[in-house]
Amino acid sequence: MAAASEPERLEAAFGHCQALLREGDRDRYLAILLAPPHKRAHLSALYAFSLDVARIREVAAQALAGEIRLQWWRDAVMGDARGEVSAHPIAAALLATIAAFRLPPQAFLDLLDARTFDLYDDPMPTVASLEGYCGETSSALLRLASFVLADGRDPGGADAAGHAGVAYAIAGLLRAFPWHARRGQVYLPADVLDRHAVSRSEVVSGTDSDRLRAALADMRTLARRHFAQYVKTLPTLPPVVRMALVPAAVAPLYLDRMEAPRYDPFGTVVEVPQWRRQWRLWRAAR
Repeated sequence: MAAASEPERLEAAFGHCQALLREGDRDRYLAILLAPPHKRAHLSALYAFSLDVARIREVAAQALAGEIRLQWWRDAVMGDARGEVSAHPIAAALLATIAAFRLPPQAFLDLLDARTFDLYDDPMPTVASLEGYCGETSSALLRLASFVLADGRDPGGADAAGHAGVAYAIAGLLRAFPWHARRGQVYLPADVLDRHAVSRSEVVSGTDSDRLRAALADMRTLARRHFAQYVKTLPTLPPVVRMALVPAAVAPLYLDRMEAPRYDPFGTVVEVPQWRRQWRLWRAAR
């Protein structure tokens, strides 16, 4: 059997990215389906890269193994990785996307540096630190998506992407709160916990309290504040930027579920029916 050609290998790599998102990041997958067809594969490469990096702690046996994996990605982005990077479907698709749209490598390096936090159990020190983490991961990804949709140009909308990404990321972290707590991670900023007299040990031991719920409510308010700032900018944004920011549209749906009367911070699985998420994404795309 003849070896696959380069176009065939890339097509398979992009297909792998889309399949990965369909199973592991359904909201972004649904958002991609609303984008122009010739851009969907490249958007899937961005989001699959993000998903792969976000899962490093899950698959790494220890922090050092995670650091090695992050360094491999840094080397891949900079063209310095050892071995056949093209054999890694996500890396192959991502590098093709970076080249096609002249995406800034520094944005990927900053994202990888921010993800180092995930490998350890250090507390998130402040709200500003959390916003910075969300900005370098979630917001940066939305900005890169806007570059892809604008054929490599900077279409503007950096502030909108910043606010949308932070809102989306905080909603996601709050959804994952019980899972993070069980493995000893606390993304709730220490200054917020201190303000409500909640200790890290209470969080990781699964101790529910009115004080903890008040701290979580503060975080939902912060997410809604960023989302409101993003919505304010919508009338002035170019269509390609609005399209890039579509994934963030579902954030309020999850925040609403966490404000239901029976919400249990450590026990409730925060889900929203897919039809509602699809409808919200579709409206945002229009």
